[in-house]
Amino acid sequence: MPVADIDMVTGSGGHVNRKAASEYSTDLTRWRLKVHEGRHMWEYVEADVAATQHQTFAEKYWLGQDYELPKMSTPTCAQDTLDNGWEFFKRLQTQDGHWGCNDDGPLFVTSGIVIASYICGITFPEAMKNEMIRYLFNFANEEGGWGLWINSPSTVFGTTMNYTMLRILGVSPTHPVLLDARAALCRMGSARALPTWGKFWMCALGAYEWSGMIPLIPEPLLAPGFLPLNPGNWWVHTRNVYVSMSYLFGHRFTAQITPLVQELREELYDMPYHEIDWFAQRTNISDNDRLFPPTLLQKGLVNALCSYEYIKVPFLRRKALDEALFQVEMEVRNTSYLCIAPVNFASNMLVMLHAHGSNSHWVKGMADRIIDPMWMCREGMAASGTNGTSVWDTVFTVQAALDGGLAERPENHDTMLQALKFINVSQITENPLGVSQGYRQPTKGAWPFSTRDQAYAVSDTTAEAVRAVIQLQALDSMPKLVSDERLIEAVDLILGMENKCGGYSAFEPLRAPKALELLNVTELYENVMTESLYPECTSSVLLCLETFTKAYPHHRPMEIQATIGRCVRYLIKAQFPCGGWVASWGVCFTYATMFALQGLETVGLRESNSETCRDACSFLLQYQNEDGGWGEDLISIREKHYVQDPAGSQVTCTAYALTGLIAAHCSNRDALRRGIHWLMSHQQATGEWLPGSLEGIFACPGGMRYPNYKFHFTLAAIGKYIERYGERASFYKG
Repeated sequence: MPVADIDMVTGSGGHVNRKAASEYSTDLTRWRLKVHEGRHMWEYVEADVAATQHQTFAEKYWLGQDYELPKMSTPTCAQDTLDNGWEFFKRLQTQDGHWGCNDDGPLFVTSGIVIASYICGITFPEAMKNEMIRYLFNFANEEGGWGLWINSPSTVFGTTMNYTMLRILGVSPTHPVLLDARAALCRMGSARALPTWGKFWMCALGAYEWSGMIPLIPEPLLAPGFLPLNPGNWWVHTRNVYVSMSYLFGHRFTAQITPLVQELREELYDMPYHEIDWFAQRTNISDNDRLFPPTLLQKGLVNALCSYEYIKVPFLRRKALDEALFQVEMEVRNTSYLCIAPVNFASNMLVMLHAHGSNSHWVKGMADRIIDPMWMCREGMAASGTNGTSVWDTVFTVQAALDGGLAERPENHDTMLQALKFINVSQITENPLGVSQGYRQPTKGAWPFSTRDQAYAVSDTTAEAVRAVIQLQALDSMPKLVSDERLIEAVDLILGMENKCGGYSAFEPLRAPKALELLNVTELYENVMTESLYPECTSSVLLCLETFTKAYPHHRPMEIQATIGRCVRYLIKAQFPCGGWVASWGVCFTYATMFALQGLETVGLRESNSETCRDACSFLLQYQNEDGGWGEDLISIREKHYVQDPAGSQVTCTAYALTGLIAAHCSNRDALRRGIHWLMSHQQATGEWLPGSLEGIFACPGGMRYPNYKFHFTLAAIGKYIERYGERASFYKG
């Protein structure tokens, strides 16, 4: 076994603070992670508590602290690499059975929460303040300012939001980082050139005037449900953000003007605040921010919105605002105060403040949830894009252990049992209140991306969870915690989420035509007006149904086979001419092609009998680097073709490509061997793989971090390789 050696090896997170960030670093030995059913709560404990309650291995790892673990044997084959990697990764399992991590990246999530908290009168502990400052200082661009996501070029939106956040947290305007940020902001046109999303936040704070905004009218909420213009038919994240923003716009909500806000009015602009022609700023969007130039149709929509705002009918406005409030209340109630994501959590909290006051259970309940998306990264503290990845990462970890034959080993029994217990308690057991009135999809039987409290059904998370549970509970050593009835209920829900044209979306079937994207006035993102069809979600469903039909062959067999056929036809149709598929949740072609080839394998399609699979194999092999790995850049999602990562081969991309090629039964064994060699050579003596480029996507073109991907997807790839070719097929010297 890889842990037989009694010697210890020391590992380190290896993060080095930038000079400006160092002064805000707290005593990292005092941070503790509390968990409950997937919920994360980082706490800064007193020094005497820290001295008696030692940090766990996982806490040390995520904080970038030095850690010790038994020395592992030097790998000589793929099996050794798999064993060492698993011995490291299983130590990151939390006390409640899940594998948690950050999924940060967008640089406007934390700032939205901080601004909303400031308006609500909510203060942060000093340690949290310092670590949020440290995070932003570590990710400040050399030329000053911040972008839309970490390591992206500076924008007016990113710079204004994060500058404002830092000032709220107590950083002086004369601090060098803020001086650089202001200089960058001035070069880009100052906060006058904010995109609409940024204008909204500054209006709510009182550092911008509502007359300088494109009207976010609430009246579309009164449109008949069959019309695409009704927000109930939009993509779930866009819908939730718009509803709260339209409420606050309709009421012209502005916080109390404090001395700090008065100072921000001077610091954020390149001319005196009282001299700004606010109406002229409505369409003043910096080229640094705007993803695409506005079309004639979009310009016409903006003009129509401005005209409507002058002639609005008071009765309709009041009714629309009441409907917006109802929708926000339903969202907050159905998610146990969390909301679907921290982005609309922040704006929803302001809606609750305006409608119910700071002493209401609404605001107090949300205040208690601010900690949920916050994660202590190696660079500092930041809000993730969701309240974690708890279910998602855990079910993939279980599958990786199953693929590699690790799950049935006696020494892994407790690890797998704890994971099964967590998956068991995470299934959603009821539908949301007011399913149709709140534009919600049924959720009873589903698994969420993060936690049961968040309570949004996700097609691929549910599919992967069903697959993991069936396979894990098939082991003699595992109890049957999830009943047949609950698994059947989950599959019935999955079948109900299929799109009419075949294929699967993430949260709900398509409700509006893609032509609605022509009215996209977000300025920052593309393909965010409606749900989309995703190769990765569709493939997860195929893999789930294959596993399910073997275990439950008599449940709706005809319907399941029909669904499988439609999903396969969708995947074949969705393939790009280059031979790959493009993902919307991971980077990018390698990620989606991995899933697609696994999905096609469920119906027996492979390189030898399918032109689709042959083209996909050729596509992946074409981009294998000389060192044997693969490395794809995030920009591929925007360019719609494979773009090499300037940083070279990446652990995640290499794992994706290998898994896809193995699923397709690729005949080029040498390419597979070289890919496995690359993964072996980049494994550390501790058994881990080091962080690389951004692994994920939230909405095009924004990147996110999914740090557990480099573990469970890599372990799964190696395990599948061993299962297909044998443990010593990749003998490695050196």
